[in-house]
Amino acid sequence: MPIVDLSDPSVPAHAALPLPEYTRLTDVALRRRLEPERGLYLAESTNVIARAVEAGHEPISFLTAPRWLPDLDPLLRRTGAGEYGHVPVYVAPEEVLEKITGFHLHRSAIAAMHRPELPAVADVLRGARRVAVLEGITDHANVGAALRSAAGLAVDAVLVTPTCADPLYRRSIRVSMGTVFQVPWTRIDPWPGGLGQLRAAGFTTAALALREDALTLDELAADPPERLALILGTEGPGLSEATIAAADLAVRIPMSHGVDSLNVAAAAAVAFWATR
Repeated sequence: MPIVDLSDPSVPAHAALPLPEYTRLTDVALRRRLEPERGLYLAESTNVIARAVEAGHEPISFLTAPRWLPDLDPLLRRTGAGEYGHVPVYVAPEEVLEKITGFHLHRSAIAAMHRPELPAVADVLRGARRVAVLEGITDHANVGAALRSAAGLAVDAVLVTPTCADPLYRRSIRVSMGTVFQVPWTRIDPWPGGLGQLRAAGFTTAALALREDALTLDELAADPPERLALILGTEGPGLSEATIAAADLAVRIPMSHGVDSLNVAAAAAVAFWATR
């Protein structure tokens, strides 16, 4: 399919978008539901799209402004997009793109990508020595930041619970700088029943929690288990009582100046660094 010009969003070309994947991108609740249902996710910026393609993910279509086409050309060639194949590339001036998406598109391009099938938990854990579990984290930026820290600090895999925000949501991907495509991850369900699966695979499960009787992170790092699963909880309340009770250990990060805890993304980075 050739490049499609959407210069005027009122003309039929705009209505001819094969999926409404690029409309109402600022409606978080809508996107959270519709993207998984349609088997797609959105990757934003040339670098992030390139990382997704390198991970073997296939694009459905691209949306960009004319001035970014030269930067995108290697990706279009590689994926058979625009004049190089069957994947459509929608192009319009930036003011038109803003009307379509609801925000100013300043990161070169967005690509609608086929959502890959998630691997089994056992496959993700195979060969892993240190994993992170994200329980019920609702802020997409925190999920993305935790994934970026996991990639940068050599965490082997990440598991996300059923109530955790989508790591393939556009903001999660952007904050992760595309590292969501580099760290093996999947959903673990049921939870906290899935702790039994981690334990059966030989992992010591460590819940990061504010408990007076908890080990300090320094104590854990001084004598780490052979296989370790670090469990981090949602913003505000932290881990559920059921998870803390079912975990092998409770671990806390020592704090100063009356501060009780860190943001979950910051706590993840500290814990990953200390136990590397």
